[in-house]
Amino acid sequence: MPISLNILLIEDDTIEVMKFNRVLKGLEINHKITEANNGEEALVVLREKEIIPDIIVLDLNMPRINGLEFLNIIKNDDVLKYIPAIILTTSNNHKDLLECYRVGIAGYILKPLKYEDYVDRIKKLIDYWSNNELISQ
Repeated sequence: MPISLNILLIEDDTIEVMKFNRVLKGLEINHKITEANNGEEALVVLREKEIIPDIIVLDLNMPRINGLEFLNIIKNDDVLKYIPAIILTTSNNHKDLLECYRVGIAGYILKPLKYEDYVDRIKKLIDYWSNNELISQ
């Protein structure tokens, strides 16, 4: 049975945040989304420990601390390194993809141009993690 997820969304583009929220509102399960505009804000959220997310969804290209820098920081933290991090980006650079997997991401999703394709990818992402045994434990 799918569970409600606590999701930390790290995205600096307001339109992308609105799209993500719109897709999640259309799902049967009410997921909790915490938003951060960049890696620096996300680290504050994580270190305050008010909410430990079940998954982190983040963009690579952000100001201050970019996605890859953020990943390196959390993957070197004894508690935060276990939170699955999924990249949601426009970067189809193979070097970025390999570096993200080297650091320890749980997935890499390209943002498609067509909204219908975006909806499909986000629904599949959320469906997978809301049914994942790692999260439900």
